[in-house]
Amino acid sequence: MKNIRGGEKREPALWEALVTLGFLVAMLAVGIMKYHTDPHVPMLLGTMGAALMALRLGYKWKEIEKSMLDGISKALQSVVILMIIGVLIGVWVDTGVVPTMIYYGLMILKPSYFFVASMLICSITSLATGTSWGTMGTMGVALMGIGLGLGMEPGMTAGAIISGAYFGDKMSPLSDTTNLAPAMAGTDVMSHVRFMILPTSITYGVCLVIFGILGFTQYHGASVDLSAVDEIQKALSGLFTINPVLLLPPVIVIVAVARKMPAIPGITLGILSGGILGLLLQSKCTLGSLFSAGMSGYVAKTGMAEIDSLLQSGGIKNMMFSVSMTIIAMMFGGIMEDTHQFQAIVARLKVFARRPASLVTTTIFTCLLSNILMPEQYISIVVPGRMFSEEYRRQGLSPTTLSNALESSGTVTSALVPWNTCGTFILTTLGVSTMAYGRWAIFNWLMPIVCILLAFAGVTVANTDGVRFCKLKKARSEEGRAADEEEA
Repeated sequence: MKNIRGGEKREPALWEALVTLGFLVAMLAVGIMKYHTDPHVPMLLGTMGAALMALRLGYKWKEIEKSMLDGISKALQSVVILMIIGVLIGVWVDTGVVPTMIYYGLMILKPSYFFVASMLICSITSLATGTSWGTMGTMGVALMGIGLGLGMEPGMTAGAIISGAYFGDKMSPLSDTTNLAPAMAGTDVMSHVRFMILPTSITYGVCLVIFGILGFTQYHGASVDLSAVDEIQKALSGLFTINPVLLLPPVIVIVAVARKMPAIPGITLGILSGGILGLLLQSKCTLGSLFSAGMSGYVAKTGMAEIDSLLQSGGIKNMMFSVSMTIIAMMFGGIMEDTHQFQAIVARLKVFARRPASLVTTTIFTCLLSNILMPEQYISIVVPGRMFSEEYRRQGLSPTTLSNALESSGTVTSALVPWNTCGTFILTTLGVSTMAYGRWAIFNWLMPIVCILLAFAGVTVANTDGVRFCKLKKARSEEGRAADEEEA
């Protein structure tokens, strides 16, 4: 089949695929590192580069355009979910659900368990808001001040804050990365979250133990000035009615996840339950304010810049950053897939990924490399996700195996790279360099290691039916024993 220049369509050479990828890396590096811009326009330029390479390979423009649209169509469910989550966040803040979670989270702060408490507080806040940056920029800043007042090592305090914030970012159905990863892998957010629970819980538990030992052995008996915490709690209770009943909507969403309810109705239940409770308990909450918060987000006016920054979130409009990023990324991925440029790169990586566990390992290292070369968290999920999705299907693996690998590296390792947007944000916000907090951001570097180890154990690898390999091995072993016993 000839294109407008009369050429024949052909398979790309490895160097051609690498040129396309290299052009994307260059655009992102210039845009993000030099001009500190958002990744959208550099990513769009990278998409143009992929389209030009497709023309060189003999594809007509109509075919290229169809590839982009096909790529976008694969992420439409996630786009819808992102918008619904924008509504959920805005409603949950307006109705006092998020403030209540933060209020009670701050009550667990204890002197000898400062690091554990800091991690738990940031986990709760990040789970409630779906943003690690918002958590670090608000709760993190307050906790850094308390830690400095105690004379605690800043890197250690920052490590506990970052570990908790990224745990919530990784596990919250409200997080953009938690929705982006399954979109790239070809699964839904609820299945993705359920699959991550076991490996993430193991990593999180180890982190709590380590921070507990550090706090108890080094700071046992120390007194702490909780004035900053008191100010935050007073501001929250002054603006909202704090009531334990408001913890019910998050519980409903968690139960929906546990009972394998699809994402859209499960999140909608959270919106409806939060809205009803808000109308009953919050004097300032009206149907009009719920509509406004769902569309434009909640606008906080507590008089405290830190609290206003944390609560001023949500809304469909505020999710357009992630929605537009997803659309542009899928345009790039659609071209790279349909023109077999991704396949040309993956073909060379197959030598390292012949088995499911080694494929997970290769994916994790590719995400880390993406965070280093293309210093943006979103891109480290998008590019490896689209690059390896076909290979996961070919090996008969569930897309949740891929989405878990993407989140276990792409999301969390971004904070460990000084020139990554996440590393730069942490330095600016918490005032601690990557070199100082890196080893104490235990969750961020331990998570990919645990994922790899559990992949070889068959825990983070599942077949197309979603059954983990470890369960398959156990079932086969039991069948073998039963057969031996019957034969005997």
